[in-house]
Amino acid sequence: MADKKECGCCEKTTARSAEERKNLTHRLNRIEGQIRGIRKMVENDAYCADILIQSAAVNAAVNAFNKELLASHIKGCVARDIRNGNDEVIDELVATLQKLMK
Repeated sequence: MADKKECGCCEKTTARSAEERKNLTHRLNRIEGQIRGIRKMVENDAYCADILIQSAAVNAAVNAFNKELLASHIKGCVARDIRNGNDEVIDELVATLQKLMK
């Protein structure tokens, strides 16, 4: 994976198919658009309840993104590492789930 650029926050990378990358990017673009919409609502003094409804929609969209990425992670990275005898991946998965459930 020498051709993959690392983010600087960790040493691991994940190779994704073009389709998976496209789906995840599409979800993130929609979330980004929702956030921009909320910012515009705040700037235009929109009604609080209306902003809160849009904020809840963003939370739901982020949760859907997380579910998709988590499923891919478990089916791919975690399963591969367990098959290769790397049981530490289980502790990493537990820690990740604990952070997601805060």
